[in-house]
Amino acid sequence: MSEEILMNITPMESRVALVENGVLQEVYVERDRNRGIVGNIYKGKVVRVLPGMQAAFVDIGLERAAFIHASEIYDKQDRADGQEPSIVELVHDGQALVVQVTKDPIGSKGARLTTHISIPARYLVLMPHNSHVGISLRIEDAEERDRLREIVERLLSEDGRKDKGGFILRTAAEGIGEPEILADILFLHRLWDSVEEQRKASKAPSCIYEDLPLHLRTMRDLVEPDIEKIRIDSEETFNKVTKFVRKLVPHLDGRVEFYTGERPIFDLFSVEDEINRALSRRVELKSGGYLIIDQTEAMTTIDVNTGGFVGHRNLEETIFKTNLEAGHAIARQLRLRNLGGIIIIDFIDMEDVEHQRQVLRTLEKMLERDHAKTNITGVSDLGLVEMTRKRTRESLENTLCEACPTCQGRGTQKTAETVCYEIFREIMREARTYESDSYLVLASEQVVDQLLDEESDSVADLESAMNKTIRFQVEPRYGQEQFDVVLV
Repeated sequence: MSEEILMNITPMESRVALVENGVLQEVYVERDRNRGIVGNIYKGKVVRVLPGMQAAFVDIGLERAAFIHASEIYDKQDRADGQEPSIVELVHDGQALVVQVTKDPIGSKGARLTTHISIPARYLVLMPHNSHVGISLRIEDAEERDRLREIVERLLSEDGRKDKGGFILRTAAEGIGEPEILADILFLHRLWDSVEEQRKASKAPSCIYEDLPLHLRTMRDLVEPDIEKIRIDSEETFNKVTKFVRKLVPHLDGRVEFYTGERPIFDLFSVEDEINRALSRRVELKSGGYLIIDQTEAMTTIDVNTGGFVGHRNLEETIFKTNLEAGHAIARQLRLRNLGGIIIIDFIDMEDVEHQRQVLRTLEKMLERDHAKTNITGVSDLGLVEMTRKRTRESLENTLCEACPTCQGRGTQKTAETVCYEIFREIMREARTYESDSYLVLASEQVVDQLLDEESDSVADLESAMNKTIRFQVEPRYGQEQFDVVLV
């Protein structure tokens, strides 16, 4: 499998696209005015403790207070009974607390926090409050896991480094030698020392550690050994990335390229078109079937349909092939759209149990390359596949779009006929409350046309019943649901 990373950098916005075999798989967008804060470390101030929710709100200097659950607060005491401590035992109002952001503010919800600090480097993740040495589950070879653990434990036993925290070895550490691991350990220890100094010198609320910008996070977190090219269209960013690579991942030095082509870099592999398609509800499948993806605050639902695909043998075979293709497409769309939280997939009903297992295995296999943690619970009694995908940042749609001002995000609006009847009810309400000789109705052009045409008889009957005149005026700036009844 060939992989490339494309970076489109402007003064206002940075965008990164991960392309596999010429097909866009993931896209990341970071804007200077609204940078993500996941990974940042703050010295916050507890502003409200909620015993009923076992949680607290913490002011970290954002517009909305952030949220932390009791389970995310590091407890220094060893409790013999194994009971989880109450939130009131852990924090109190006005207390200063060093916290790390695990989820950006999403919608109306504030950021999610933890005091279990973790700071990543290229091959290791430092956990200052832990002495454990862990290894990524994606490193499956038992001998390699033992080798890496032995190297880290030996290095930590030297010069009293064991007292400075534990580590998790990342997937990128597979096959890496002792010098690279030692360099990461020393770097992370120096970084944590500087964070501690910043903590002591700062007042709450304040940011004491800020994660890397998108282009450097990409080099740290996304670049894997099978990446063939990293193309960057900004010379300044190219120089920064090259310097970063030579210092931390020198084996990638020859793969970073300054893109000077005439076409915009995101026109390569039709990335721009794919981003626009990812904002649509409907996803076409090559067979003629299609997906319908609906994203809500509570969950995301995905419906699979055969569409124009009629198959060649029988109905069960047609359904099976459509569902297999949908499994590939769904895994890609989850990554591309950055959909998180609860996800419900309604595959076309399959009677053959073996077909169900194969479709489920296909989905699981395609999700193995996902950088976000996923969990598939299986097929429910209703035949739905229930799964979760870890959500840390806003989805692509929420990043690039806003709710429609006309329908307020409902996706529908009242018909002109419905609005006409609302106007009639409002006029009758006004007539019972106020004395007036006539009424002036301000409404959109579609509604006024309906009132003067299809509803003209109803208007005449209402005028006759009230013995009052009703006039209509088009208000160009009004949406279809907006109207005003003015007493004249």
